[in-house]
Amino acid sequence: MPNKSFAKEWLVKAYHDLSSAQILYGAGHFTDTIGCALQQAVEKSLKAFLAYESKKIKKTHDLVDIYELIEKYIELEESQIRLLAIATDYYTEDKYPAIHCALPERKEIKEVLDFATDLLGRVCLILEIDKQGVMS
Repeated sequence: MPNKSFAKEWLVKAYHDLSSAQILYGAGHFTDTIGCALQQAVEKSLKAFLAYESKKIKKTHDLVDIYELIEKYIELEESQIRLLAIATDYYTEDKYPAIHCALPERKEIKEVLDFATDLLGRVCLILEIDKQGVMS
């Protein structure tokens, strides 16, 4: 039996990360910080499918690996899978500075931001979860 309430919890958290990324992007903030929020938004959006099916939620931040677990629910184009790989690189476990780490380009961040926004909407639609309820 589908677990819509658990999936919605994941989507609400995904929206919080996505909304933060949108605000930071609009303010011209640092792209590494925006990228971290985007990676989390995409990760949580994808993991909502596992939550919906009450499946074990694998502790990984690799978005391509997560997609492989849920690709029967949502089909992504090759260009979108490429964005998953790019967004995976935005995740950082270290809170300390990385030596010689370049900030992602704003154009790339915008592309991932648009993808993450679309993805959240698609997941809500597929799981029949009210997007407005997720965003409130």
